[in-house]
Amino acid sequence: MVTTLAGTADVRGSTDGTGAAALFDSPSGVATDSAGNVYVADRDNNTIRKITSAGVVTTLAGTANVTGSADGTGAAASFNYPNGVATDSAGNVYVADTHNHTIRKITSAEVVTTLAGTSSADGTACEAADGGTADVSGSDDGTACEAADGGTADVSGSADGTGTAASFNNPHGVATDSAGNVYVADTNNMTIRKITSAGVVTTVVGGAGKIGFAPGGLPGVLSSPYGVAVIGTSLYITMPHGVAVVENLP
Repeated sequence: MVTTLAGTADVRGSTDGTGAAALFDSPSGVATDSAGNVYVADRDNNTIRKITSAGVVTTLAGTANVTGSADGTGAAASFNYPNGVATDSAGNVYVADTHNHTIRKITSAEVVTTLAGTSSADGTACEAADGGTADVSGSDDGTACEAADGGTADVSGSADGTGTAASFNNPHGVATDSAGNVYVADTNNMTIRKITSAGVVTTVVGGAGKIGFAPGGLPGVLSSPYGVAVIGTSLYITMPHGVAVVENLP
């Protein structure tokens, strides 16, 4: 039995409300918590939405039609094309903030911080290039948008490190394990990254710029990994032409 929990088919918007009264604009990643709430990366609205089990939709963080990289609480925070979301047992929400090349953390008090990666741009130049829906996920080096509009200040890269010393290139999917680690599908780097609760980032599968399909043992080779999921001690990775499995989480 399929029902519509929230939103209305073929109607775009950013309205909070219950069921069909709420509106979304290109919702992407979803995740749930232990209380039965659903969290949605409302991609083109640049917001993270929360849906209760009764279908009540609120905006957890960000402001519709405002693009940026600011940390803050609730509407004071800003995102740039968020795609993936994941939750942990402590009630935190993790966001793959794709065009900011960062991973963001939202606490249960709606406080948004940047867990890893660096972005010094507000993203408006990139969005102006094509009406606000720029997607550079198909670019090998993440520079497609910059070339299109004369330059943005996004900071992309593949460096491991702690917090802002680490860099990503159009991350999409995120997942968490029982130990509080976050796994990220770093799409344009062709890698899976691991972030500890202390913000330490390492590359656990794949090699930056090395394109292939099956992991075949670490570090392995990937092709544009997009989604990740953790089930037990296994990591599942979705790619354009299939799903790879890494046994025994690194």
